Amino acid sequence: MTPSSTPVPSYGVWLIGARGSVATTAVAGSAAVAAGLHPATGMVTETPPFAESGLPPLASLVFGGHDTMECPLPKRAEHLAAGGVLPHGLPSAVRAELAAADAEIRPGGPVSGDARSDEELIAAFAGDISDFTRRRGLARTVVVNVASTEPAPADGDPRLPASSLYAAAALRADCPYINFTPSTGLHHPALGASAASSGVPYAGRDGKTGQTLLRAVLAPMFLQRALDVRAWSGTNLLGGGDGAALADPAAAAAKNAGKERVLADVLGTAPEGEVHIDDVPSLGDWKTAWDHIAFDGFLGSRMVLQTIWQGCDSALAAPLVLDLARLLARSADVGLTGPRPELGFYFKDPDGHTSALGEQYADLLAFAERLGEAQ
Repeated sequence: MTPSSTPVPSYGVWLIGARGSVATTAVAGSAAVAAGLHPATGMVTETPPFAESGLPPLASLVFGGHDTMECPLPKRAEHLAAGGVLPHGLPSAVRAELAAADAEIRPGGPVSGDARSDEELIAAFAGDISDFTRRRGLARTVVVNVASTEPAPADGDPRLPASSLYAAAALRADCPYINFTPSTGLHHPALGASAASSGVPYAGRDGKTGQTLLRAVLAPMFLQRALDVRAWSGTNLLGGGDGAALADPAAAAAKNAGKERVLADVLGTAPEGEVHIDDVPSLGDWKTAWDHIAFDGFLGSRMVLQTIWQGCDSALAAPLVLDLARLLARSADVGLTGPRPELGFYFKDPDGHTSALGEQYADLLAFAERLGEAQ
């Protein structure tokens, strides 16, 4: 068999929250870009520096996942198109791919009344993932958490939160794991030993898509120009499932922790001010983020910078999810294990040493080169 005719292996992407807006947009977008229907706008891994990194092509990705919702992906895609999240006509153009992914979605949990123990739930979830990998003849499967934000677990709670159950299941199924949410996931103390000995790469947490992305650019600017930031306040208006989830103050607190870390890491101290998150259901998958930055210039001159970010969260997040799935699959292929700080570019609360976007991007490019050189 000649090299040109060597079959390209298939890779699984197992989405936690597989019928949500981000997951649906990722599945539809992957199919659309692979078929040449739309450009890969927003996918960093489709830019020239990654051309020789050996990443799995989009056409090789096979999707499945867990969810507690029952709305099938083709119908969910139609809803997103009606709301302007997906292009008109795309759901029908990629209906076969959406239906194929939906057929691989298994019931998630725990749901109200579920009497299974944590161990039983982990075993069931891991079994679903392993069965998917085996049946579809996949080289490996990457597990990505894109579910709604959950509150941080209470001290002394004997049960693992749902995000940690799925993370433990990913490790048990020997799968690379990505936590694209602020939820606990692998950061639970009970999973520390399992993560350390797992032999798989993992990355997280909380995808950096909008307001914090801008903060990761602006904060280094103030630091490098020796301008004294006195206060940095923000407001988020959003709807959809994320807006409803973040209406819970405990979930909002988990979300805001990553936003605040960026400023503290870059500036060396946390300025005055907070981020407020308001649920506005009529906004659907669209969000508005407003920041008010008070800073001092030469001779104490007081100045203000205000920013407004208006965007579609699903369209911002989905290409990053696809990037990360491909990068983690390649990382596992070349034998990398443990936390991947090189992927801090994608996260609000990364495993890396810096929160400044420019430095994170340099780390990511170096990592792309490393992946390309690996055999």
